Amino acid sequence: MVLRYQTGEEIKAGDRVLFHREPGLIDLVAVEFTGDLETDWLMREFGGGVEILDKIAGRTFISADQIPECEDLEFVARGDAPKK
Repeated sequence: MVLRYQTGEEIKAGDRVLFHREPGLIDLVAVEFTGDLETDWLMREFGGGVEILDKIAGRTFISADQIPECEDLEFVARGDAPKK
């Protein structure tokens, strides 16, 4: 499974984004079972998705099935994947 922004770019951990017009960071992309407890739980419960870090909401999770309609998530630039 590949998750994409509305503009077509693949969503990757570390991406710089705007979320509700505020700067954010894609902290986690859950698209397959990896052995990581958080990622695997998100896959089981929601079928995957992305977790966004920002200063307003803190952490926000968007499930994979909601991403195609999520107009409030905008790709800005690639960044380095966060260290876990």
